[in-house]
Parts: sequence; C-alpha cells; structure tokens
Amino acid sequence: MASHMKTTVQIPDSLFQEARRLAQRENTTLKALVEQGLRRTLAERKERGEFRLRKVTFKGKGLQRAVAGASWERIRELSYEGRGA
Repeated sequence: MASHMKTTVQIPDSLFQEARRLAQRENTTLKALVEQGLRRTLAERKERGEFRLRKVTFKGKGLQRAVAGASWERIRELSYEGRGA
C-alpha cells in the first residue's frame, strides 16, 4: 500500500485558475494534474541523466614556466593579448 503526503504548494493565481479549468474540462482533479506534471518532470530529468563535462585534452607541454605562479587574471590577459581591444 502506497503512503501519501499532504503538503501545501504556492502557485501563481493565474496558473491555478488555468489548471483548475483544465481539470474541469478533462473531468479530473487538480491533484491528478499536479501528480501527472511531477511524474513527467521527474521522468524527463531522469532520462536526461546527470550532466557530465566531457574530458577534453589538448596537445602541448602543459603550463609554461613563465605563468606557473600567475593569477587567473594574468593568464587571461596573456591568452587574449593581441586579439582586439
């Protein structure tokens, strides 16, 4: 037997009115629409999976000695040196 939790959810009046009209047209309840929406959202998120940044490497010899102790600001300045304003 599934247990149920009662809760309070605050939604904008306009969304509530639209959902209530839809529930009435479809001969269902607002509770059923909310449950359906939550299930659909959870399923979509599960389907998408967790975001993972793909590993990207570049050919080269790593960090140059000249910038080994430099701040990110300095490294960024060097990266954009001679490329516009």
